[in-house]
Amino acid sequence: MNRETISHLAHTHHPVAAPLGDAAVARLLDRALPRGTERVLDLGCGPGEWLLRALRDRPRVHGVGVDVSRTALDRAAAAAQALGVADRLSLHLRPAADHADPHPYDLVLSIGAAHALGGLLPTLEAARAHLAPGGRVLVGDGYWEHPPTPADLQDFGPLADLPTLVDQVTAAGWTPVYGHLSTREELDDYEWSWTGSLAAWALDHPDHPGSAEALDAANGHRTEWLRGYRATWGFATLLLRRTAD
Repeated sequence: MNRETISHLAHTHHPVAAPLGDAAVARLLDRALPRGTERVLDLGCGPGEWLLRALRDRPRVHGVGVDVSRTALDRAAAAAQALGVADRLSLHLRPAADHADPHPYDLVLSIGAAHALGGLLPTLEAARAHLAPGGRVLVGDGYWEHPPTPADLQDFGPLADLPTLVDQVTAAGWTPVYGHLSTREELDDYEWSWTGSLAAWALDHPDHPGSAEALDAANGHRTEWLRGYRATWGFATLLLRRTAD
């Protein structure tokens, strides 16, 4: 069973695919889309949940999603059709770094997808190239809430603590205008949903050739979380503007 299939099953009950609750997502989108007429780009959109929510609640917003997964984009297209927003959503199968458009965007999103562009700062640099004057970037990434263990570093790589992360962002020419730090409840709900959805699928499909692998993946992920990074890892979602346009 490939990683994409595992991720799809694991996010069945948490389609935002990041440790944020519905209220936090709605509040961040309200701050990021104050006019309700914006043009939005999601770099690494996956099944497009952030775009779909933006379009669903704002009938004059238009969105563009970019991802390397045909399966994820097909799910986004089907969901957009069901919501009646397909005429305002354009989806592109390509690496986020390869997206080009002569028309700038009022908001660029990248939530939990910084790895697709080589990290948080390269993601912001890519967003800058697409941003209209006065536009905003909404980016979500992990940080160390407490000093990491060697195992944490192996799993997540060289993350910063929160003050250092914000210093790096501001030094790169961005000013935070809003933000959200995922709560313990949001972080735990995400992990229980991830492991639980995957495990439930495996138990419901015992004869599927991927059932044992899915259950092993769920059990392994849960152990890594509970015995490892639950005590150290946090998630920040920042709404940014360029310090100088």
